[in-house]
Amino acid sequence: MSSNTLLSIANLLLPEVLITYFDLTKYKVNQEEIHFYFTELNVVPDEFKEFKLHSKGFFPEATVQDFPIRGKNVYLHITRRRWFNQTTSKVVTRDWNLVAKGTRITSEFATFLKEIG
Repeated sequence: MSSNTLLSIANLLLPEVLITYFDLTKYKVNQEEIHFYFTELNVVPDEFKEFKLHSKGFFPEATVQDFPIRGKNVYLHITRRRWFNQTTSKVVTRDWNLVAKGTRITSEFATFLKEIG
């Protein structure tokens, strides 16, 4: 399967925030699992547009579990970016709210589980 085809499929299945603000850098598919790897794009958050920021690297990768696809567990490996605010001398990040509080799964998947439970 070509990477363009996979990206098209990912656009349909994965949380919109990942497709919009992250780059799908690689993927792995095995017998029981699908792993998608995302890196946050170097796009300054809207709430910090008026400040002078420069990219200051990344946080360690976070892994969250998403909806299963065709009986395979799906894991999203997310690498978030951080910026240095030269005005305040503080590191700033975008607040993603990707992980439901107290869980290691996406907020959407947690909501789905609550509804069916």
